[in-house]
Amino acid sequence: MPKRARPIRLVPALLVAVTLAACNGSGDSSSPAAEPSSPGLVAEPTSPTTSPSTEPTSGAAAVASENPVAPENNPPGDIPDNLAFVMYRNAAGKYSISHPEGWAETANGSTVTFTDKLNSVHVEVGSLTSPPTVTAARSGEVPSLEKSQPAFELKDVSAFKVGGADGVKIVYRRNSAPDPVTGRQYRDEVERYLLVKGGRELIVELSGPVGADNVDAYHQMLSDLAFA
Repeated sequence: MPKRARPIRLVPALLVAVTLAACNGSGDSSSPAAEPSSPGLVAEPTSPTTSPSTEPTSGAAAVASENPVAPENNPPGDIPDNLAFVMYRNAAGKYSISHPEGWAETANGSTVTFTDKLNSVHVEVGSLTSPPTVTAARSGEVPSLEKSQPAFELKDVSAFKVGGADGVKIVYRRNSAPDPVTGRQYRDEVERYLLVKGGRELIVELSGPVGADNVDAYHQMLSDLAFA
């Protein structure tokens, strides 16, 4: 009877490659084994590189690079309509303005700031002796704000009058300062008023979260503003 042919066993290519590698490396303990590589991956350069986006920034550069935070769907900054307002008089700045009762006060000479949670009122004495125009505000004040306010976004510039004072109203948005505990930021909307009366300028800023309904409170404070 003829002998039956023995079946041929195929050795996987991977096993052959491993065996050959082991044979080639035997007897040469001075040569380190090659590092495994993955197809499609390129090794990072060993020389240090610096990305412009990760370089430390400061001042205006840091402000300009900040991205706007998303506005709240349910803004928590509404000023209640039933709050009582109290009058504040600044002898150094020769002006008076009302603010919601109970707000924290920080005064420094002719400058004062009132804050409560996410809202603030800021008043300071300016240097203009004649009312600014919309054109002048767009060419001077707006670029200055763009450099100093984080994630600045201009909404509107318009002429404004109140209590015998003339000037402009600048509406813009910015990121709030991070919460000292949580680090959370809010998207603020700011109404900035540059008002001149009798050769004297007052700068008033009213701010709160985007979408907050503070129209009545702002109207009350501006109506009570007076140049002493």
